[in-house]
Amino acid sequence: MRNPSAALIMGICIIITSVVLAKAWKKTHVTHETISVTGAAQENFTADLIVWRGSFSQQAPSLKEAYALLKTDMGNIRAYIMKKGVGEKQIVFSSVNISKQFKTQYNDKGEVSGETFEGYRLTQSVQVESNEVDKVETLSREVTELIDSGIELSSDDPEYYYTKLADLKIKMLANATKDARTRAEQIAENAGSDIGKLRQANMGIFQITAQNSSEDYTWGGVYNTSSKRKTASITVKLEFETD
Repeated sequence: MRNPSAALIMGICIIITSVVLAKAWKKTHVTHETISVTGAAQENFTADLIVWRGSFSQQAPSLKEAYALLKTDMGNIRAYIMKKGVGEKQIVFSSVNISKQFKTQYNDKGEVSGETFEGYRLTQSVQVESNEVDKVETLSREVTELIDSGIELSSDDPEYYYTKLADLKIKMLANATKDARTRAEQIAENAGSDIGKLRQANMGIFQITAQNSSEDYTWGGVYNTSSKRKTASITVKLEFETD
């Protein structure tokens, strides 16, 4: 006959073992709830680098004559820009583009009868890149004065850049991360919990738009170059465990 005491002891051992195993499984299979938040940061700044471009051209029956005229224009343009206070090393002229010009001929019936060679048209561009933003900005507005001297000049809108963008981006990442953590802590507190370890961090889109503008954001990112005063924005997404 089986011993009742032995059966009782064995039953108790089985219960104890089950409890121990259950606690061990729970310890090694801890599940955590998570909180995902998005932090944001913005910074206003002013461009410290400006790039202005313009182009000019001349046309003449012979290539030699057209080039002589263009070379004279180039000298006058260089002198004008330097007179405005821009250093000669900041002025860059491109190579010359040459194109043949033809005039279409029509017969009495209005039909095309051929073409007549009219000469050569030479075009060249000039670029100014400088940290003296205000000075070159003024130049870009006034350079059309050269038209009065017979120079066929086309002036582009200036482009504005910021040379300390890498440092600005690091600063904004720190601020956006701090903002995200603050949001996570507030959510956890309202839920009667605490945030734990950071599980994941992802940087969102870095955008640069004109200050106080309605410029649209895009998923690919915007980099405004038409405005001197800009606003940079960035987002960071963080995921925390909760305790």
